[in-house]
Amino acid sequence: MLPQFGTAVRKNKNLNNAVATDLGGGAPDKASVDAAWLVLEAANDLGDHAAIEACRRVIDAELNGTAARSSDVDLVVGYFR
Repeated sequence: MLPQFGTAVRKNKNLNNAVATDLGGGAPDKASVDAAWLVLEAANDLGDHAAIEACRRVIDAELNGTAARSSDVDLVVGYFR
């Protein structure tokens, strides 16, 4: 059974650490997951449901140790640009 979404605790709110690097087919890197938490907060405030779902998939992938979809990571990384 998969863990419930939101069971992980965000530890770092520093936007400067939220720059994603190449995933290389592995699990999402820490920077993209940190960015996903920041984007999730902003997307919730804005009612951006597509971004909320993409953030949840990136965070869930990190919790499960799997690779996030590159389209989800691209949305997260480029959200504030």
